[in-house]
Amino acid sequence: MLVDSHCHLDFPDFEPERDAVLARARAAGVGYFLTIGTKLSNFSSVRQIAEANADVSCTVGVHPHSAKDEQLESPDVLRQASEHPKVVGFGETGLDFYYDNSPREAQIAYFRIHIAAARAEGLPLVVHTRDAEDDTIEILSDEMGKGAFPGLLHCFTGTAVLAKAALDLGFYISASGIIAFKKAEDLRAVLKDVPLDRLLVETDAPYLAPPPHRGRRNEPSFIVHTAAVLAELKGVSTEELAEATTANFFRLFAKARPAL
Repeated sequence: MLVDSHCHLDFPDFEPERDAVLARARAAGVGYFLTIGTKLSNFSSVRQIAEANADVSCTVGVHPHSAKDEQLESPDVLRQASEHPKVVGFGETGLDFYYDNSPREAQIAYFRIHIAAARAEGLPLVVHTRDAEDDTIEILSDEMGKGAFPGLLHCFTGTAVLAKAALDLGFYISASGIIAFKKAEDLRAVLKDVPLDRLLVETDAPYLAPPPHRGRRNEPSFIVHTAAVLAELKGVSTEELAEATTANFFRLFAKARPAL
């Protein structure tokens, strides 16, 4: 089976047919889903989706785009939310200096707060980084020096320098449908060198649909196309790729439990 390690099932894009979207993914071989928190103000909706489905877990967090709108003064609210059995990680958090939808100072402060929660609870940190590699590496390295915490770089689009820094810190790296884009040669070259036992796959649905669905709303069933490209890149069968990335997911997100 495959795990969609990062999707946004609470987004309005899926509201009319969420059950059908999940059914299509299950029929395609997706056995588990991680739906991601992006705002504290709508976390209850994220959690409810996880509660309603045995094969769905969730995270709690504030996306860097939303740092300007959400109140997060300490790790306490994140830690309290993580007491729920369905909450298996923190984020997504991090830095987005491409869009700069929130002040950089707020993004950095919230990033460090999420890290503090991850360190305290031992749950993985889901990191978003765009046009902020140096700052991301600096903050993660600085915080790791205060005490270890698990995590991954989701929807990886960075350089070999960022990949090495993440791996050296013990992080995992997640590949999205971008790896199947025609002009993603540089990204494929970086991911080819990432050890198989440190890779996850994701859709980031409803965004970033891979070919042959590019330009459409993405959904978890499309992860099979990303997995096929990644398997070819790593020189393994799709079955081996699925087995490895699924094992990696449950090793990292140790609180998540496969549906029986």
